[in-house]
Amino acid sequence: MKHLLLPLLIIISTAANAQVPKKDSIDCSIPIQDGALAGTLFTPRGVTKPPVVLIIAGSGPTDRDGNSTLIKGKNNSLLQLADSLANYGIASLRYDKKGIGKSQVKGLKEENMRFEDGANDALACINWLREKGFKKIYIAGHSEGSLVGLVAAQQTKLKGFISLAGAGRPIDQVLREQINNGGGPDSIKQLANRYLDTLLAGQRIAKPNPLLFSIFRPSVQPYMISWLRYDPGKLLQALRCPALVLQGNKDIQVQVADALLLQKAKPSAHLAVLENMNHVFKLITSTNPADNIKSYSDPALPIATSLVQEIVKFIQPNRTL
Repeated sequence: MKHLLLPLLIIISTAANAQVPKKDSIDCSIPIQDGALAGTLFTPRGVTKPPVVLIIAGSGPTDRDGNSTLIKGKNNSLLQLADSLANYGIASLRYDKKGIGKSQVKGLKEENMRFEDGANDALACINWLREKGFKKIYIAGHSEGSLVGLVAAQQTKLKGFISLAGAGRPIDQVLREQINNGGGPDSIKQLANRYLDTLLAGQRIAKPNPLLFSIFRPSVQPYMISWLRYDPGKLLQALRCPALVLQGNKDIQVQVADALLLQKAKPSAHLAVLENMNHVFKLITSTNPADNIKSYSDPALPIATSLVQEIVKFIQPNRTL
């Protein structure tokens, strides 16, 4: 009898120690004006009416998990963020931007895209969440997604807004800084600045210099003209909901100075500069830029716990961490 009971006890013990999922994951389709966005909704188990965070990805071909087709490998930063929030009873919706991942829209052309399209898509996601019964809705926008979220937030009621490595200046100022600090001849840098002046005036550049074509190609100029008109500081200042500004001090794309500008624009916003966190939320102790960039392609690296804790404190201020 002893020998018969032993395998049964092992099975029971194994089942008891098995990892019980703490969330439900649902792939969803969010209707938008010209198609649908593919998204993933994480809902924590055992939590009635949880708060929910709409996570907006950053610039370029970045998908719902925080991965870009321009970078070899994955970092899964936004997936890790959503997973971590679920462990604290916070739901999240993240989505592939229009034309990215599984959010393919028939007939989509770059020359027809405008910055406001991204904000309208974020609003569609918020409306979808409300239809699903969520009441306590937050936006967390990463990098360019912070500005997208700020534009969307002007047009809806939110419980709070979270800027994750968002620029604190209009994008032309950021681009000028990158151009002036980058390599290449001064004549090309001066020309790039004149191109930005032209776009700021709402005018297009007919034949951009081949050395600057990738940045100022004619098909992307309408998008840039619409993008350049927004000032994140003024948009944040106009928000009527609480705001949280998070910035890593190992970020090589967005500076701590940008976070300080955002907090200056809205003094009531809570600012947290996170030690050793880079642009994709990973902890970097090395001072070698190559190690920082390497983390953009390493999904095994977890995101900074300080980031998650700051968001949890913002959404659930009475929770013990």
